Amino acid sequence: MADVLIRHLGQVDYLPTWQAMQDFTARRDAATTDEIWLLQHPPVYTLGQAGKPEHLLQATGIPLVKIDRGGQITYHGPGQVVAYLLVDLKRRGLGVRELVSRMEQAVIDLLAEHGVSAGRQANAPGVYVNGAKIAALGLRIKHGCSYHGVALNVDMDLSPFSHINPCGYPGMAVTQTRDEGIASTPAEIELALSGVINSRIG
Repeated sequence: MADVLIRHLGQVDYLPTWQAMQDFTARRDAATTDEIWLLQHPPVYTLGQAGKPEHLLQATGIPLVKIDRGGQITYHGPGQVVAYLLVDLKRRGLGVRELVSRMEQAVIDLLAEHGVSAGRQANAPGVYVNGAKIAALGLRIKHGCSYHGVALNVDMDLSPFSHINPCGYPGMAVTQTRDEGIASTPAEIELALSGVINSRIG
């Protein structure tokens, strides 16, 4: 397994974190250690590079940031654990779809450890519990290296999701680990998620 540096960054603003991911990816070389950043964001909507603004259904006081990952619109906020994967795919022998699959499986495995059955949906990347989305995924690949990652809803205010079509799907239900009977705190989930992702991408 190639080395991975895991960073726990706390709650950090979206824009400077996005810029830091871009900067890291731009300056890395064949010897740069892969990193996983674990964090939370203050309330923000992010719209993928091919995203449609009409998926924001009404104006709110929450900022909307147009970014360079794939996918449509999603919401980040306190109580949601985000894992950004800054990974050299070529070095690890991974394709993009394989990385997405491994990220999804990491979340599925983590939930299974707590007795929650989760899975995938065709043509809708992410992880779902009884049809409700519990984790969203989005990546950008540049020069064979990834950034962005996966956001797992843990213990948060889900109401901002009602103002969007989550990931472009009207009426898509969302859920979180607390509502699925998992008592673990965001900090505990973050620690567990970092370990299971690290084991899956090795």
